[in-house]
Amino acid sequence: MDLVTVTVPSLVRLSRQAQGLSLGRRRILAEQSGGYGSPFRGRGMEFDESRPYQPGDDIRNINWRVTARTGRTHTKLFREERERPVFLWLDLRHTMFFATRGRFKAVIAAELGALLAWSAAFNGDRVGAVVFSEEAHRETRPERGKGGVLRFIRETAAHPAWAAERHGRDAAQAAGRALLHLRRLARPGSALFLISDFRHLPEQSWNDLLRLSARHDVVLVFLHDPLERELPPPGRYRISDGRAEYVLDTFDQSLVEQHRQRFEPHLGKLRATARSGGMRPAICSTAHHPAYVLQAENEAPRR
Repeated sequence: MDLVTVTVPSLVRLSRQAQGLSLGRRRILAEQSGGYGSPFRGRGMEFDESRPYQPGDDIRNINWRVTARTGRTHTKLFREERERPVFLWLDLRHTMFFATRGRFKAVIAAELGALLAWSAAFNGDRVGAVVFSEEAHRETRPERGKGGVLRFIRETAAHPAWAAERHGRDAAQAAGRALLHLRRLARPGSALFLISDFRHLPEQSWNDLLRLSARHDVVLVFLHDPLERELPPPGRYRISDGRAEYVLDTFDQSLVEQHRQRFEPHLGKLRATARSGGMRPAICSTAHHPAYVLQAENEAPRR
């Protein structure tokens, strides 16, 4: 498996692993006829018909228009939709092309996206995506079945970010623009999976995440490399960005502490934002296998 890029065949092969994932059963809010649960807020409810009000009906569902026309109180009845749009927000900005263990964050992100897309398709949901970098922005509108997954996979594998020079263009602007596109594309009640390291996110974008959470079910999949979280034991290490070499001196405890103080507040802000908006964070290291992370997230007890 390639450590620094992805291909269409490599992402297609993940369909086998996705068959073992049951990510659709996240939160059971209501059981409808047939025993099919509504795991996501807003999934589900579309107007079916009206009938005369009966004791015990929710007064919030009174159909006032029919009531006024007939002179008799009527209640709206709803039926559950059997599908929901699932959107993937996939970050391929320059900070995602990094790893000291495992594979690039961008590779893990693409694999996570493919696993989620296949799982959604197996569950009968439509799959759409926003795949972005500083260089290019790609969108796929929700599509049911294998076709929707393959479109996402092709857009991901062919994205210009895989061949781009890492000049550190305006990463904040790219992320902010991509979030606005996601807000425009996703209809209320969609399931949104945002896959990123969430670095260089404008302050306004953190507020946009909260706005998204008010209308959708949002999972924040946070990617990081172990080195970003904690520097290695005391020593002098040669590191390279592909163009130049540097010496990392971890005997310097002030450097170690400064490094830690950059990562922990960032992760803390992500978790605090998720908690405030009722979103669920999922933490994934470049050293982890994406399928394992998703399965562990699915089986974790819900707070």
